[in-house]
Amino acid sequence: MERSQLGVVVIGRNEGERLRRCLESVCSQADHVVYVDSGSTDGSLALAQGMGVACVELDMTLPFTAARARNAGWRRLLQLAPEIRWIQFVDGDCEVVPGWLTLARTYLVEHPRAAAVCGQRRERHPERSVYNRLCDLEWIKPPGKIPAFGGDVMLRAEVLRASGGYRDDLIAGEEPELCVRLRRAGWEIHALPDDMTLHDANMTRFWQWWRRVVRSGYAYAAGMALHGGAPERHWVRESARTWFWSLGPMALVLVLLPAWGLGSLAILGVYPLQVLRLFLKGEGSWRDRGLQSVFHTLSRFPELVGQCRYLCDRWLRRPTQLIEYK
Repeated sequence: MERSQLGVVVIGRNEGERLRRCLESVCSQADHVVYVDSGSTDGSLALAQGMGVACVELDMTLPFTAARARNAGWRRLLQLAPEIRWIQFVDGDCEVVPGWLTLARTYLVEHPRAAAVCGQRRERHPERSVYNRLCDLEWIKPPGKIPAFGGDVMLRAEVLRASGGYRDDLIAGEEPELCVRLRRAGWEIHALPDDMTLHDANMTRFWQWWRRVVRSGYAYAAGMALHGGAPERHWVRESARTWFWSLGPMALVLVLLPAWGLGSLAILGVYPLQVLRLFLKGEGSWRDRGLQSVFHTLSRFPELVGQCRYLCDRWLRRPTQLIEYK
């Protein structure tokens, strides 16, 4: 199979040494690589240019989104090499595992109904913080047909052309939204058990985790607004779960407060019970199950913040602002 038919799009901003590792990992496996820079001030653009990588500088006077960067990347890639049939997307804080590009490309050749294929993204340093460990657990995908991929994925070029790519205006959740449209068009999304990328979340503080989950809540609301109707019901369940677990018990306490007094606060015991339920239902080590059950329950509150932020943006008709955690 010709390497000339494979291309890679890397997006990033101020990734520093992580970008170097990323570019080195893909330049050794592909002939065509495009780096899309989103206003870096740490010399990332010069670094990529010095490595001989084709670069695109986003116009930062327009609202920035990762979706917009990815679209600029694959379009530039096909301008430079129209013969490309497969495009790997990777974030600049990731490193592509040796052999993945060949494996993914071969898989797409052998599975013509698959629009995209992804492998397992793993954290580079899960031991450095509980938040890194949570990311490492979150990335795990069951092998086989899946509903959606994440930021690192290999897509057919023909699929990107036909679909128009990602929605530029989505600040988060642009990958699952694209997958809704691909599945609607009859395509499948596949995941492999093989490692694909090493990710460096570098999350060491609680507020970073909180803002990351706020972004997820925003994505749920935006996705539901686009595809919440039947048959997709895109992120309707996730959005309803957020409101139920964040406000439901609190509302019930307020309703029963006049009759029960402080005794109504016992209703809040549903939260530790939920933690216990998730712990018993989970898999893996006790530590991992404990982390996931506690933070999964706690995440409903920053998700609510994200959902409310989306509703305010829509009501006030104000442009969306990127929610960053780094």
